[in-house]
Amino acid sequence: MQTNFLNTDTICAIATPHGMGAIATVRVSGAKAFPIVATLFQHRGKFLEISEIVSHKAFHGHLINKGELLDEVLVTFFKAPHSFTGEDSAEISVHGSVFVQQKLLQVLIANGCRMADAGEFTRRAFVNGKFDLAQAEAIADLISSESEASHRVAINQLRGGFSKELQVLRSKLLEMTSLMELELDFSEEDVEFADRSQLKALLQEALDKVNRLKDSFRLGNAIKNGVPVAIVGQTNTGKSTLLNALLGEDRAIVSDIAGTTRDTIEETLNVNGILFRFIDTAGLRETEETIEKIGIERSYRKIAEATVVIGMLDATKDAENVLLAAHEILKRIDLEHQQLILCINKVDTLDDQGEALLGQLRADLDNDEIMVICLSAKHKFGLNDLYNTLKHSQPLSYPDVTLVTNVRHYEALLHASDSLGQVQQGLEMNIPTDLVSQDLREAIHYLGTITGEITTDEVLGSIFSRFCVGK
Repeated sequence: MQTNFLNTDTICAIATPHGMGAIATVRVSGAKAFPIVATLFQHRGKFLEISEIVSHKAFHGHLINKGELLDEVLVTFFKAPHSFTGEDSAEISVHGSVFVQQKLLQVLIANGCRMADAGEFTRRAFVNGKFDLAQAEAIADLISSESEASHRVAINQLRGGFSKELQVLRSKLLEMTSLMELELDFSEEDVEFADRSQLKALLQEALDKVNRLKDSFRLGNAIKNGVPVAIVGQTNTGKSTLLNALLGEDRAIVSDIAGTTRDTIEETLNVNGILFRFIDTAGLRETEETIEKIGIERSYRKIAEATVVIGMLDATKDAENVLLAAHEILKRIDLEHQQLILCINKVDTLDDQGEALLGQLRADLDNDEIMVICLSAKHKFGLNDLYNTLKHSQPLSYPDVTLVTNVRHYEALLHASDSLGQVQQGLEMNIPTDLVSQDLREAIHYLGTITGEITTDEVLGSIFSRFCVGK
């Protein structure tokens, strides 16, 4: 049961994007929502009576303030607890004039409302038990989703997929710790309520599940914020030209002068429902120029952080140079966790040598996990091959499995995994039950912070402050 961190104010806010549009919606929620709206709303020529309000029904009428017509509107009422917030709520749809929106807010405030804080509607819904904290955060992810993949992950979490896994896991751990603590009450009788072999099996199952969720953060975070794709290679291999070609605009400076790119440039692009975050990096070479050296160091960091690495190779160089450059890039790739795509660029400058160079490079690498394609970034030849390769580089782009996308959740799982590891070690070493039980309690605590079963007002304030006003 959550502590009610909220006061009883009736709140209001614009729920649609700010600015002028065809329509705008203003939300009102709280104990006085119905009386306040009813005093301003005329339906069929007379002010609406509270007794006439029907939940989940839209009423057409006019907003009247002190005898003055403000706008023709639709008002939908939601009776508690069958509303988003779990309170009496109303949504007023007005014409999208900025003046009308602001005037309506002023009138509502004058009649007893106050402006909602950021995320306060969702926070009230959480406190009133409409959903747990993980689901509340999924709402923010759903609103900000920019691709089909991120939308699907957010929908899964909003429907409670992640929460259900945690609830099952947490209930098993609670059962385990209750049996262990029961033994402490009968320590003098040397009674063992919890079968140690069953405890170890259950613990291993819990640890595997927590670690799977924890390890899914890399993919989940990539889907949410864009799969990081580092474009790397020696100077003047066409990295910036490729970024511009992918984006369809001149985002990066292109020059024949080596070392033009001194810092990383990042832009996102939706490719077949998957959001990719492309990172143009400084050219890799030996240099004594201070600023360029810093840029190259950042390039190496971006390579390590990337899920996909596009290695740019210059087809105008001799075959030996191309092979050497490919191996220099390969040395910095972890093929177990990263996908490498080598692009032989500037093939438009070759006659029929491109395919030969392609075959030679594939034979030299002798690794089917490394994709090798020919392209001309300048003339946008081969881009479709690159798009298809990128799309197929993410086999779990539309997963039905639960993925962790939130840093807060990841950190909690990390702590829970450490605590469960301590429990496992304690059981193996026959550590006293009270000490093992304490580690188990810590794991349960960290899992509880994800769904909000254990939380504080400070944590809630931090989470919901990142929501937009009106949500």
